[in-house]
Amino acid sequence: MTHDYAHARELMVEQQVRPWDVLDPRVIEVLAGMPREVFVPPAYSGAAYADIALPLGHGEYMLKPVVAGRALEAVRAQPTDDVLEIGTGSGYVTACLARMARDVVSLERHADLADAARARLEAVGVANARIEVADALAWHSDRRFDAICVNAAVDTIPPEFVAMLKPGGRMFIVRGRAPAMEAVLLHNDGGTPRIESLFETDIPYLAGAAPVPAFHL
Repeated sequence: MTHDYAHARELMVEQQVRPWDVLDPRVIEVLAGMPREVFVPPAYSGAAYADIALPLGHGEYMLKPVVAGRALEAVRAQPTDDVLEIGTGSGYVTACLARMARDVVSLERHADLADAARARLEAVGVANARIEVADALAWHSDRRFDAICVNAAVDTIPPEFVAMLKPGGRMFIVRGRAPAMEAVLLHNDGGTPRIESLFETDIPYLAGAAPVPAFHL
């Protein structure tokens, strides 16, 4: 069975993404041009543009198109920006960020997912993104970033993530407890974090960032 991916991509943008307040022209252009079918596992190619999260293995999921779109809309990476992505997954958001930014560093815990994502980035001609196999909560760098995009949830926002933002930088992240998590945009205003609430969602936790189970006597 052959799929009309170009038509499916157009429908994704017009029927899923735009109605969810993804309106920035650069974000729309990237989503309308990025072949999402290249990034989904082969078993799910027919669902590449469906409004669902697709399993990648290791308990990780490819974000639903609307959540990916809202993340890109929130971050609004500029052509001069250096961006850190936490949770490469399929590499789809990585590729979108790379089309918008100057440089992208993406962290992925699982070497096989990182390898697959690198191959996909090469397949779509992305050369300004580098994937590192690393646990984001243990990763250290002297670099500071204009924007950070976190593709997994946290119970509370790790201060080490905030510390990697440049003054004036911003970070998209989902925080809180399932099933009503809050997607937020954190602004690093002069070194003081300011939180802007965006929408409610429910996505898997970043490894090591889930709530600690409460013990009751």
